[in-house]
Amino acid sequence: MLVFVIPAPFVLANFQAVVKAGKRIKAAVIITAGFKETGPEGAAWESEIAKLAKKHNISVIGPNCIGMIDTHTPLNATFSTTAKIPPRGKISFFSQSGALSMAILDWAIKEKIGISKLISLGNKVDVDEADLIEYLAKDKNTSVILAYLEGIRDGRRFMDVARRVSRQKPILILKGGTTAAGARAVSSHTGSLAGKDIAYQCAFRQSGVIRANNIAEMFDIAKALANKSLPLLKGPRIAIITNSGGPAVLAADRIEKSGQTDGLKMAYFTEATINKLRETLPKGAGIYNPVDVIADANMARYKIALQVAVDDKNVDGILVIYTPATKEQPDFIASATIDVYKKSPKPIITSFMGGEIAGKGVRALEIAGLPHYSAPEDAIAVFEGVFKYQMMKASTALAAQSKVQVMRKPSVKQILARYNEGENISLEDSMNILDAYGIHIPQSILAGSLAEAQKAAEKVGYPVALKIVSPEISHKTDVGGVRLNIYTQADLNKAYQDIIDKARMMSGVHIKGVIVQQMILGGKEIIIGVNKDPQFGHLVMFGLGGIYVEVLKDVSFRLAPLSLQDVDAMIREIRSYQLLSGIRGEEPSDINAIRDVLLKISQLVTDFPEITELDINPFKVFAKGGVALDTRFRI
Repeated sequence: MLVFVIPAPFVLANFQAVVKAGKRIKAAVIITAGFKETGPEGAAWESEIAKLAKKHNISVIGPNCIGMIDTHTPLNATFSTTAKIPPRGKISFFSQSGALSMAILDWAIKEKIGISKLISLGNKVDVDEADLIEYLAKDKNTSVILAYLEGIRDGRRFMDVARRVSRQKPILILKGGTTAAGARAVSSHTGSLAGKDIAYQCAFRQSGVIRANNIAEMFDIAKALANKSLPLLKGPRIAIITNSGGPAVLAADRIEKSGQTDGLKMAYFTEATINKLRETLPKGAGIYNPVDVIADANMARYKIALQVAVDDKNVDGILVIYTPATKEQPDFIASATIDVYKKSPKPIITSFMGGEIAGKGVRALEIAGLPHYSAPEDAIAVFEGVFKYQMMKASTALAAQSKVQVMRKPSVKQILARYNEGENISLEDSMNILDAYGIHIPQSILAGSLAEAQKAAEKVGYPVALKIVSPEISHKTDVGGVRLNIYTQADLNKAYQDIIDKARMMSGVHIKGVIVQQMILGGKEIIIGVNKDPQFGHLVMFGLGGIYVEVLKDVSFRLAPLSLQDVDAMIREIRSYQLLSGIRGEEPSDINAIRDVLLKISQLVTDFPEITELDINPFKVFAKGGVALDTRFRI
């Protein structure tokens, strides 16, 4: 392996000389800065290095990085000012920030965190984040993969690699910054609601990556996942054993917050557990969850409460909290906890709060390998991260694109061929595209004059709706271009003229006519949309529809292609899901019809990647079936 620490103008020539000399080089680390980050000249050098590496099949890390460390070799190919390296471990970390890598290195040494590899990516002239995930997946000395990323070179490849690797090893990512492209001005509801970071959230979730909120949380979760003596958390139900009410309340609050997004839940004890606690704990102790063994608790009382919780079939994991409120020494409390931990089929983690006094117990816990966190909320965050990994691991193993049968794909190709990049597709053509993919639409007729509108209304049958048709008008309701519930010809005449007059008042608008559409009554309005992210592809949105969607913002997102698991999660995630599932005697909406249209839209944009924006708003769903009332496309 070559390591370059010479000035930037000399790197390329020396690299070429080594290759020309016939040296068998498999890898190079270019620590040197002064390449594309400095301007055109540096970018040109970097481009030539990339060509050289590709030609001779040499993997290159950098340039403009701090280098790399492998504790198992051992190798320290960094410009770190310390000669020390962290202790050997099973956690590997790579970063796009050199400064952060240096800070992590110093922190890992101080905290004695076991590290396998530490790698700085730099400018990513060759090796990128997907390459490193693939490499670390095969590394026998790595059991957990951590990363700090600011951007991803190839979104689809990253997802493919991460989805495959996350089934073998946990991947935790701390994401810095947001995609500027995701914040660009767009005309679709979907684009305006997506925000800067939603594509990354979806990419991580759908590929089994755990997203950390900060560095400490990332390493806390990683240490738990790397701890092979810690049993897996097989469910979300957590029990809390404590000698103080306040910290237990904080932990319970954190659990309840997690449960709002299909995370952890407070365990509900069986009747046998409650009776056992009532018999064995003193009067005044809390026998429900949290279990409060009260301030004077000794090691025996802790041990009894903990063992009873372990034996309860309704408990999946246990948090043990200790505060220096008891006369019992913390190392004795720790000893009792360790005794149960060693035989427990369920994960137990601890939070011994305080400084010098609690430290006596913490040292015993650390020696025994029992996970410990100074704050109970941090402990719950670890449980949540471990549980999310288990759930995502299972879902990515099941998640396969759900194919739909399409009969008229060629007709969609013909329609799209008539439009240029950046153009809006007409309402008539947009509805025909939906129809071609088996999405039900109401009977609609384009009318170029009042007389044609009158004939169309007679053919469709009253009541009808009128909608302006103009390539320059995306949101018809905003400009008074929609009239609903028209029951008579007199009402039709007035509505038609009013729509046309308002459209003519707008400058630069070409009016093609109006759509006369069958009026669909009843049902609930939902919105389905697509916005194309430049890194990850088509972002599909689902939520309650209508004119207030951008105010309520009750929507969910996933990246296409969608699996049935993705679709079910999207539907359940919105806050107003109960309105669809039926409340207060209302007949539930046809959830299968919603699944069907989401899968068909996912298939449509996968088949035709040139579609950059799509809104179906509203899609009306009924007790049986659904229909798309309005839509817009852009290519």
